[in-house]
Amino acid sequence: MPPTPKDPPAAVRAYLATKELVLSGELPAGHLLSEGDIAERLGMSRTPVREAFLRLQAEELLQLIPKRGAVVAPVPPGEADDVLDAREALETAAVRRLVRGIGAAASLTEAAAGLRAILKRQHELADAGDLVAFAEADEAFHRAIVADGGNAITTRFYATLADRQRRMNIHALGPNLQHVAIVLREHEALADAVADGDADYFAELLRSHLDGTHRPERMRPGGVWWGSSR
Repeated sequence: MPPTPKDPPAAVRAYLATKELVLSGELPAGHLLSEGDIAERLGMSRTPVREAFLRLQAEELLQLIPKRGAVVAPVPPGEADDVLDAREALETAAVRRLVRGIGAAASLTEAAAGLRAILKRQHELADAGDLVAFAEADEAFHRAIVADGGNAITTRFYATLADRQRRMNIHALGPNLQHVAIVLREHEALADAVADGDADYFAELLRSHLDGTHRPERMRPGGVWWGSSR
């Protein structure tokens, strides 16, 4: 008989559960939580929770406060800009590589089909009002663009941005649920640009999309996003 899989250690379970609470936005920036709260929620002692808090502090998701617990750390403004710049560069480079690759037409068609499948899922999640899952699908949509470029190094690096990207998505969409419809329309336009093999227009659309979602102060008067010329 195959061995029975063992549950992960308590410290790992505490780490994963607490991290999910932060990334999903259930525990927003500035929220004070204690080891006792998490230990009671998970049915374990405080010791593994303390280990989890230390690990999350190292990942800059929590700030420990002696004898009080921890505070959920905000996303630093400078870090948000760094993440957006990296995403723009990697996603644009992936589409340009896809366009100039061997068998580009077939590859572009396949890539666009994959993006539209994720987009269909996003529509379903939007209809269901599941913002957390919608944000996860949003990250998957953009990660698929990078993966389609076929560069293993940039794909691995992009994956390291996933936690920050998901948390930024929750923060950007949470206070403004009507913006979900805008995100869906912009994702459709991005998928169309990939299908058309128009890397320059994709780059223009992507910058507009990222600015509109995460840098709303860059809107023109009248509600038109910077960078949109079509």
